[in-house]
Amino acid sequence: MLRVSILCLGLALGLTACGSTEEDRTVSGAGIGAAGGAALGAVTGMSIVEGALIGAAVGGATGYFTDEDTVDLGKPVWRDEEETAGTGPGVVTRVQSGLARLGYDPGPVDGVMGPQTSEAIRRYQRDHGLSSDGRATVQLAEHIEQQG
Repeated sequence: MLRVSILCLGLALGLTACGSTEEDRTVSGAGIGAAGGAALGAVTGMSIVEGALIGAAVGGATGYFTDEDTVDLGKPVWRDEEETAGTGPGVVTRVQSGLARLGYDPGPVDGVMGPQTSEAIRRYQRDHGLSSDGRATVQLAEHIEQQG
């Protein structure tokens, strides 16, 4: 019975995790897994604690070994909306710095999202076949940083 319960738990939690970073996906996967495991533990021969521990391990591992292209449950609720949306000053600074390095002239590298930065982002996005929305996101910063 325990083996069947663990197998069912693993299958049920095999799609847990949210976030675009490995850390976010692992933490959210563990949390979602623990909750699901506790529920499964309550209705099987396992205890709630056993189910939660197994669920956290399976969910955390799933989050660690997947990426947002495999399973996307959205942004983690504990992340600041501005940070998750990618408009925080750290992300803007990364984007501005990368754009300046590549010759797109975003204006001063100051973490402030102004019209010159937005236009430089649009030019970069068009040149690289990306959706041209002019927004500084974590994904855009990573894309820019991968350019030679």
